[in-house]
Amino acid sequence: MQKLDSQLAFIFEIDRLKAVYRRTMVQSDNNRQENSAEHSWHIAMTAQILHEYAQGDVDINRVVSMLLIHDIVEIDAGDLFAFDDPKLFAAQEQKEIQAAERIFGLLPEPQSTHFLQLWLEFENAQTVDARFAKAMDRILPLVQNMANEGGSWAVNKVTKKQVLQRNSYLQGLAPKLWLYVNQQIELACDKGWLIDN
Repeated sequence: MQKLDSQLAFIFEIDRLKAVYRRTMVQSDNNRQENSAEHSWHIAMTAQILHEYAQGDVDINRVVSMLLIHDIVEIDAGDLFAFDDPKLFAAQEQKEIQAAERIFGLLPEPQSTHFLQLWLEFENAQTVDARFAKAMDRILPLVQNMANEGGSWAVNKVTKKQVLQRNSYLQGLAPKLWLYVNQQIELACDKGWLIDN
């Protein structure tokens, strides 16, 4: 029963991710802010749908697992907007590591270590699986912002260079998606949704 109690404590704790709000807007719901739990579900589905565009041996089950857990740390650390001041990210990284250790530490072994290692793999983005997972985490907000006339890009005065850099994981890993991203970014610049620098 102790093992089950620990697992249920973790399951109850991650429910708090539904209360962490992002700057991405949900167009289909009167442009309210998206929460991080919704985002995690949406990119896990996106990865499964777009998996066929990956070049190389991508283990989609590992990718989906990474995407489902990647933002759990925001329960403690909060969410930073992707294009916030870069100085904020160093402090955020430390908060997220502490959060990962605490939250995944609620699980019994070996689950605790497994999920912590999977989260670290995603963060470090050194493996093909982690790079594809990161690419999915980047492309979905692009799709959402394009469907919403620039969405959070327009509101926050995001630049073309920032979005290109953020989506660079696709380059070489999924060439067709990288081409699509570049076309969408040019269109966003033409429409004034991104600052063309």
